[in-house]
Amino acid sequence: MYAIIVTGGKQYKVSEGDEIMVEKLDTEAGQTVTFDRVVAVSDDTLKVGSDVAGVTVSATVMEQGRGKKVIVYKYKRKTGYHKKNGHRQAYTKVKIDKINA
Repeated sequence: MYAIIVTGGKQYKVSEGDEIMVEKLDTEAGQTVTFDRVVAVSDDTLKVGSDVAGVTVSATVMEQGRGKKVIVYKYKRKTGYHKKNGHRQAYTKVKIDKINA
């Protein structure tokens, strides 16, 4: 059984026991979070739309962290303009406990 959830503007295909990294959630490690925006659920057949109206996915927050540094370098030729920035995206690692279908 799997479900497709939406969080942080992205869609994730999850099953029970999966560990995924999503955009930063405002929760502490060890707490439980519930994803109520479920797009689809599949056990034997795929259910979408009004068939998944009451479906939720519960997960446990494993850790908060930041990803690898990405270098952003802007450059315009012949003008002497260049700018170098770095960015580390914050994430939350969650473990999927149960798909409540």
